[in-house]
Amino acid sequence: MPDPVERLRRMAPPTTCVRLVIDTDTYNEVDDQFALAYALRSVEHMSVEAIYAAPFHNDRSAGPADGMLRSFDEIHRVLQRMALPSPPPVFRGSERFLLGKRQPVPSEAVSNLVERAMATTPTDPPLYIAAIGAITNIASALLIEPAIADRIVVIWLGGTPGYESSACEFNLQQDPEAARVVFDSGVPLIWIPCQPVASHLVTTTYELAAHLDQCGDIGQYLLQIVREYDPKTPAWSKVIWDIAAPAWLVNAAWLPTREVPSPVLTDTLTWQTEPDRHPIRMATYVHRDQVFANLFAKLSVGANICVGN
Repeated sequence: MPDPVERLRRMAPPTTCVRLVIDTDTYNEVDDQFALAYALRSVEHMSVEAIYAAPFHNDRSAGPADGMLRSFDEIHRVLQRMALPSPPPVFRGSERFLLGKRQPVPSEAVSNLVERAMATTPTDPPLYIAAIGAITNIASALLIEPAIADRIVVIWLGGTPGYESSACEFNLQQDPEAARVVFDSGVPLIWIPCQPVASHLVTTTYELAAHLDQCGDIGQYLLQIVREYDPKTPAWSKVIWDIAAPAWLVNAAWLPTREVPSPVLTDTLTWQTEPDRHPIRMATYVHRDQVFANLFAKLSVGANICVGN
C-alpha cells in the first residue's frame, strides 16, 4: 500500500501534462466517445499513451466479452475519425468480470498496464488511469502486481457517493468485486460518483449541433451517435458523464473534491463508512457549463503540442 503522505500528494490536482491511459467500455453508450475525443485533444494537459477496451453487458452486447470486443472496434472508429498523426495503441481487455475478489482476469490490456506502470519508478511522476467503465482491467492489474499501486493514480467514474444508501450504478454493478479490489487497494484514487455528480453533465442535440457541426469527422460522428438515441420528444437531454474524467485533469476546479475515507462496498451493494480507512478524493459536484465549453473548444481547434512531463 502506498505511503500515506505520498498518496495524498498524488491525489492533488496535477500541475503539468500527465501520462494517461484510458480504460473504456466505449460501445456501451455515447459518452465514452466524447471522453476519448476530449482527452486526445487536451494534449496540453494529458498525453494518452494507450487505450484499453473494458467489458460490459447490456442490450448492446451479448455478454462481457462481446461488449469488450465491440468497444475495441468502437475505439478504432473514434481514432479513425480523429485522424491523429500517431494514434495511441489499443488493447483488448478482460473477457469476463471478476469471479472473486482475489481472481484477476488476464488480458493484453492488463499486461500492458502492469508493464507500463512498473516501468515507472516510485520517484517518477505517476501514470494516470482514466477508468470510465467497469473497473475490471485495473483491478486485475492490481491483483497481478500490487506494486503498481505505488506508481499510478486512478480516476474512476462509478457508483454513488458514499453517503447514499445504495451504491448501485451501471459501472459498479457490472463488476462489484473489481470495485472492492480498487477501493481496498490503497491506490491513489480520484472517485467521481455517477449519480448525482457526473450526472450534471447533460446536453441536448440542439446544443451539440450548434457546436459540433463544424468540428470535422469526429464532431459529425459524436452528433450522429447522440441523435440515434434521441426519441424526438420535448425536453429530451442526454447525459455525457464520462467527460468528467478528462475534465478533472484539465481543471480540477470544475470538479470539486474532498478527502474521504475509502468506503467499504458491502455484499448487498451498499456503502459502509469506516473512519480509519485510507483516504481517497471524492468529487462532489461538476460545473457543467465550464466543462462543456472547454470540450467544444478543444474539438473545434484540434491538437496542440503537449508540454510538461
